[in-house]
Amino acid sequence: MAVSAPVLGAGLLLAAYLLGSLSGSLILGRLIGVDIRKSGSGNAGGTNALRTRGWRFALGVVAIDVGKGVLAALLPLAVPLESALVWPLQAACGMAAAAGHVWPVFFGFRGGKGAGTLIGALAVVWPVAAVGVVAVWLLVLFSTGYVGLSTVLAAAALVPLALLGPEIGLAGRLTLALIASGFIAFTHRDNLRRLCAGTEYRFEKARLFARLRRAQR
Repeated sequence: MAVSAPVLGAGLLLAAYLLGSLSGSLILGRLIGVDIRKSGSGNAGGTNALRTRGWRFALGVVAIDVGKGVLAALLPLAVPLESALVWPLQAACGMAAAAGHVWPVFFGFRGGKGAGTLIGALAVVWPVAAVGVVAVWLLVLFSTGYVGLSTVLAAAALVPLALLGPEIGLAGRLTLALIASGFIAFTHRDNLRRLCAGTEYRFEKARLFARLRRAQR
């Protein structure tokens, strides 16, 4: 018996959420007997992994978190769907995986902030925007040293990127851009509060532009 599109869609979203709930930092942490939610900022994302466990551990975390975003966005390609439904479901699955990363069912609903998983999904559903997001993230990071600010502004850049794209598919791109940028702003709300209070952690080594200016003096 054929499965209806709504049932297929719901199943795909659930699968994407469960995939997103496989937190890279918590899985790798269990292998070495640590829970990074008890160190640093208490967040289970790549930044806290880098700060508390070093770049090798953080690299593994980022690979898992980005990879599950890629896989989630590819899920709709594995089932028979009308072509008009494929891209919207890919985008929705990417967001579901990001939600799973933030609120992982396997780890007490305490995860990371979803940026890595979201960029993995964007690499599949909207590659041009993924490149633009990474470019903005690096530009802000090298200028300010603030990872949270870089991530929020990079996600916000999705809105102009959607408007600057071709007219075909504008509604879908703009909807994804608004949802994704709002989602990232929400998950980074504590970073924004600390920025306003002047207490946000800054990666001084990441301030490449400032270091270059000092070197030229």
